[in-house]
Amino acid sequence: MLNTASALIDLAALRHNLDIVRALCPHSRILAMIKADGYGHGALPVARALARADGFAVARLQEARELREAGISQRLLLLGTLLEPEELEQCSAHDIDVTAYDEASVEAIVGCAARHPLRVWVKLDCGMHRLGLEPVAWIRCARRLAAVRGVKELIHMTHFSTTRDMTGLVMRQQIERFTSCHEALRCEGAVEAAVSVANSAVLIARPELRAAWVRPGIMLFGDNPLAAAHPLPLRAVMTLRSRVIAVRSIGTGESVGYDGCWTSQRPSRIATVGIGYGDGYPRHAANGTPVRINGREAPLAGRVSMDSLTVDVTDLDHVATGDEVTLWGAELPAATIAEYARTASYELFTGLTARVAREYIGAA
Repeated sequence: MLNTASALIDLAALRHNLDIVRALCPHSRILAMIKADGYGHGALPVARALARADGFAVARLQEARELREAGISQRLLLLGTLLEPEELEQCSAHDIDVTAYDEASVEAIVGCAARHPLRVWVKLDCGMHRLGLEPVAWIRCARRLAAVRGVKELIHMTHFSTTRDMTGLVMRQQIERFTSCHEALRCEGAVEAAVSVANSAVLIARPELRAAWVRPGIMLFGDNPLAAAHPLPLRAVMTLRSRVIAVRSIGTGESVGYDGCWTSQRPSRIATVGIGYGDGYPRHAANGTPVRINGREAPLAGRVSMDSLTVDVTDLDHVATGDEVTLWGAELPAATIAEYARTASYELFTGLTARVAREYIGAA
């Protein structure tokens, strides 16, 4: 055994989740978000499994080039990042869409497109204040890009800051901001542009915003950010596994792990599991965070270490060295672990390190 931590990636579950997106948005094209190495699942295997998607989005030019060089032929969008003229030329050569998100990026794209055709997504800052043009500048720049012969296609896009309250004031204001800007160009007779505004949460909760392109991310990997209000039969794609590497008995009042942040209240059995924050398991997972051993849940006991963590298995029968442990997966959602660690499933997935072996099942 090379290591004790592995991530089992179910590609059939990934395709199942794409089918759910397709059922929700039958009239939209699907741009699957596979940045950060496919949310930690492996960008190339994910892209191949999602062959029925209409395109993919990444955040770095290196990611896009690696996909192209591996034979991925669908639309590729490079989200907002710094691009020099030479890199924009590479985007044109490799048929990679680019994002215009500020005045400087617009100028660079206009300069490149005169000689090297590009497809451009022009991004409005509707309230996130991260990337995107302010409304007045967005209208001016969208109008300018539409007039450039080398801009083969122009898509109007934004990204909403709301992740939970899909009907509240902030969401309404941001929708109105985008709608008014888009309509201003449409009404003045500018070339009609496709629209893309919906990430996972928006396309789940706001059907009227499922426009020409939708951009599902986390839901493809099995996590529904609005599960309580909008349940969907998504399937977990990743199962993070490890093994018990030691079991010991301790008495009442004994502390476990660094700084004694867990103390036994009874004679206890402690299982040490071969995974830690060096593998990407969250260091700040609290005492009581569940794991599954032999099909039953047991709580974390003590602080997560770099290479291991400890679990109170007093109430479990027959736990032994070598037993398989599930850290998250179909029966133990990553979102649950994220709550205990005060983070999000996005960070759990993308935080797995290279020493966690990826194993793939369910290939088409």
